[in-house]
Amino acid sequence: MINDTLSDMVTRIKNAYAMHKKTVSMPYTKVLEAVASVMLSEKYISKFEVKGEGVTDKTLVVSLSYKDDSAAITSIKRISKPGVRIYRHVADFKPVLSGLGIAILSTSKGIMSDRNAKINKIGGEVLLELW
Repeated sequence: MINDTLSDMVTRIKNAYAMHKKTVSMPYTKVLEAVASVMLSEKYISKFEVKGEGVTDKTLVVSLSYKDDSAAITSIKRISKPGVRIYRHVADFKPVLSGLGIAILSTSKGIMSDRNAKINKIGGEVLLELW
């Protein structure tokens, strides 16, 4: 059993991009689906779908995105970990890679990118940074 499913997702995506895979699958959770939804809206992945039924049989299948044979995600890092949570106020947001990347946050309004959090004027827990 996996304790930190978000770190598992990050590792699976990194490894799949390193091997130039088209898709990667992982155990399903609602948080992972919400993170994949943000990645899709920011065009870091091409699509995702939930397969299977029931609590233990569901998997999240993510289709990776490539542009001219190079990966859409150059780097993806887990920021807030189970042992050390990192929270940021909306005024403390700094651009990721000079604005070329995004941070994915867990806010009171749900999981969203740092750009949407600035628009909604809310802070939260920084889950990932990717570019």
